[in-house]
Amino acid sequence: MGLRIGLTALDTGRIGIAAQAVGISQAALEEALQYAKQRHQFGRPISQHQAMQTMIADMATQVDASRLMVHRAALLKDRGKPFSKESAMAKLHASETAGVVTDLAVQIHGGYGYSKAYPVERYYRDARVTRIYEGTSEIHRMVIARTILRD
Repeated sequence: MGLRIGLTALDTGRIGIAAQAVGISQAALEEALQYAKQRHQFGRPISQHQAMQTMIADMATQVDASRLMVHRAALLKDRGKPFSKESAMAKLHASETAGVVTDLAVQIHGGYGYSKAYPVERYYRDARVTRIYEGTSEIHRMVIARTILRD
């Protein structure tokens, strides 16, 4: 039973890391929104520029998708159903999304995105580690593929 208990603990931990990645992504999105509304360029807020709107829309869509995947994995676990594949998918998607969203938040902030005066700099660093612990993204892809191929 030791291996089974250990694997269940890993699957459960993956949900927690995925939730952490969603939180980092959400915080980066909120900071980027606030900054884009306040920062003016060419006489108007940068949030009114189409390029910024595209980035913000992509960020919001990915954060929402990650959040839903985390909820699905947690719901399956709470109901006592198999959730290994779903926890791996949620962790993979949420951690990859955190990397993309925080990168875009830094981009929206421009040079200030690298400054410790703005929290997106820390979110960018924090997002990176979510792709490593509780299994790397490459490991999660193997777990997902094996589960799908086994079914």
